[in-house]
Amino acid sequence: MTNNDVLRRLRYTFEYTDSKMMSFFKLGGLEVSRAEVSDWLKSDDDEDFIELEDHKLASFLNGLIIAHRGKKEGKTPEAELFLNNNDVLKKLKIAYELKSEDMIELFQLAGKKVSKHELSSFMRRPTQPQYRELMDQYLRNFLYGLQLKQKSK
Repeated sequence: MTNNDVLRRLRYTFEYTDSKMMSFFKLGGLEVSRAEVSDWLKSDDDEDFIELEDHKLASFLNGLIIAHRGKKEGKTPEAELFLNNNDVLKKLKIAYELKSEDMIELFQLAGKKVSKHELSSFMRRPTQPQYRELMDQYLRNFLYGLQLKQKSK
């Protein structure tokens, strides 16, 4: 999945306005304009489409965490320069205060069966032997499950 896909899905799932999204970026330590947000949300084949870089998505996700969980003491966390699907999943887990059972339920809503052990392997550090890379289809299913859960409220 591209960073733009993740941003689009979160926006439409939670019905975030441009202003709200800009505030998440700002909380994450990055000032962005409404035009930039708009260009990141455009479809990939639009001539004004701009690819969202990893560190910018990391800033957005960090801002999302701060908005939902509150700011920790000290300075704003530095946005990672490189993100993978595992990092995105971890940040969403933190931001929306999800427990393992909640995440498994979201996968099930999307029709994907994930065990507690499998989920745990996605949350580990890459240097650990039990680490497993989160493939695009898993992240896509997780975001879809999140959307289904949100829309049922």
